[in-house]
Amino acid sequence: PHRVASVHLNSATQQRHNGEGASALVMMTSKEGGKRNEELILPINSSLSVTLHQDQLKTTTSAAVSRDFKEDRIWLNGREENINQPRLQSCLREIRRLAHKRRSGSEEESAPCVLSYRVHICSENNFPTAAGLASSAAGYACLVYTLATLYGVESELSEIARQGSGSACRSMYGGFVQWVMGERDDGKDSLAQQIAPESHWPELRVLVLVVSTERKLVGSTAGMQTSVETSPLLKHRAEAVVPERMREMCEAIRQRDFERFGQLMMKDSNQFHATCLDTFPPIFYLNDISRHIIHVVHCFNAHYGQTRVAYTFDAGPNAVIFCLEQTVGEFVSVLRRCFPPESNGDQFLKGLPAGPASLSEELKMAVDMEPKPGGIQQIIITKAGPGPQLVEDPSLHLLVKDGLPKQCA
Repeated sequence: PHRVASVHLNSATQQRHNGEGASALVMMTSKEGGKRNEELILPINSSLSVTLHQDQLKTTTSAAVSRDFKEDRIWLNGREENINQPRLQSCLREIRRLAHKRRSGSEEESAPCVLSYRVHICSENNFPTAAGLASSAAGYACLVYTLATLYGVESELSEIARQGSGSACRSMYGGFVQWVMGERDDGKDSLAQQIAPESHWPELRVLVLVVSTERKLVGSTAGMQTSVETSPLLKHRAEAVVPERMREMCEAIRQRDFERFGQLMMKDSNQFHATCLDTFPPIFYLNDISRHIIHVVHCFNAHYGQTRVAYTFDAGPNAVIFCLEQTVGEFVSVLRRCFPPESNGDQFLKGLPAGPASLSEELKMAVDMEPKPGGIQQIIITKAGPGPQLVEDPSLHLLVKDGLPKQCA
């Protein structure tokens, strides 16, 4: 008889094995600038990120194997996608290889059968996909973690996740994480390392300013490869700037030095986008609202004579603002004044509370600009969070008994 097992609290009558995990997205504070090996996804420089909390921003993935499945299938945000995408296949193939290796000496009769079954995967993001919010990082980290749980693989998962999306290797850990570029041609030393856990800096807050949910005109993978091929500034940045900046950033995090941390992050973001402009043809990820947000941040900091808020932009127009908890309410009030919400007043703020704050006349004058109604669609307030987590509640599983997504069943 077929052995029935479940990673979670699913019904023991289901004729399949199940796994489900949730993973938070990561936001880079020191950016990865391109690949030296596109096939293995090996970067030209090390990078640093903060894993955001799953209570506000997450990917949820369910996976199941069954003798009744005819083929491997995957659904993303309610739509079936091509499971033969090379990077996805690379992750799936490596997990299955490690599972075969692990179970080659197993006495479980069902092990070879389970490994020969087809897999169904369903994944959902609660934030915009392909809009410059690191959705692929969260997605691949969650995929690898879920498949590893499903197949019983215990290994260095960041290396596998990197083969799906470079940034995904950092998403395998919580808190503050660096992706060490490594030196080996086979990429075995290009791994993620945690700098500090999510509990290290409890006062730190992250504001995700959603400017656009539209898909990027130039994807980050294609854009970075063009930059590697055409931007002299990118080569200088990777060799002469990033190594020392990484060291300084790690030290600022360890010391919880926000002034130093914020300035380094903004300079790194600016230089990353300078390499985009130095690329030929140039790449424009920021838009007018992005530039207005940068202006407001610098005016706010100039008013106080210190760095109280800091921005970073990935490959898209959406801003990510870092600040300390006591600054959140006042800066959100500034953003409301500069970018008044149009029709979604109740949904404009999500996540952790901002707290009320009144603005002084001096501060209003310091950040004076023509209001841009609707320029920011939503503000999501969050903080550093853990790496991938198992979802124990069966009601949250995305696949039903026949192996199809809930909305398709």
